Amino acid sequence: MKNQQFIIIGLVIAILIGIVAVFAASGDPDGLESSAFVVQGNKLLFGDTPEDAELHEEEEGRFSYESPFPDYTMGEEGGKAGEAIVIILGTIIALILAFAIGKFAMAKKS
Repeated sequence: MKNQQFIIIGLVIAILIGIVAVFAASGDPDGLESSAFVVQGNKLLFGDTPEDAELHEEEEGRFSYESPFPDYTMGEEGGKAGEAIVIILGTIIALILAFAIGKFAMAKKS
């Protein structure tokens, strides 16, 4: 199998996994976001996250930015199709960055 075929097949598989994840993902946060809700008193350790829970970040004197696609969405009007588009864009951008870093590293090695 040629490298180009391998890359295309891998990209297609990554995009398919991303699209399936849009429909299979839980709306209830877990991991780091859930832990932050517990620490801030917005959630009990074992329980569902309240609908109105929001993370409060201390931004004064710190670097911050506004995400172009918060929570992997294109806004409320985008729906699941918007989420899938954002996942596809993110996958392609990550692939391009990986190639660029690889090319840069190979050029430095030579």
